[in-house]
Amino acid sequence: MQLTDKHKEYWQKTLRMTGLLLAIWFVATFVVEYFARELNSITFIGPLGFYMSAQGSLIIYVLIIGFYARYMNNLDQEYGVHEGEDE
Repeated sequence: MQLTDKHKEYWQKTLRMTGLLLAIWFVATFVVEYFARELNSITFIGPLGFYMSAQGSLIIYVLIIGFYARYMNNLDQEYGVHEGEDE
């Protein structure tokens, strides 16, 4: 099956957004934890390093999932590949 330019554009946008969100996930999961001791000197509802480990990263994960679902629904509708009721 030969991909059209429209298919290629759709997949480029999908891969670009997935890569960006994976980068945010990586930073929230590993980079913030790596600097946890330094972040503990900042107080935000307790030490920031502890807060990011216990709650902050989970909030970021939920936001990533919500944003991705919304973005992909809009992208699917834009390119006419959304799932919906038969018309």
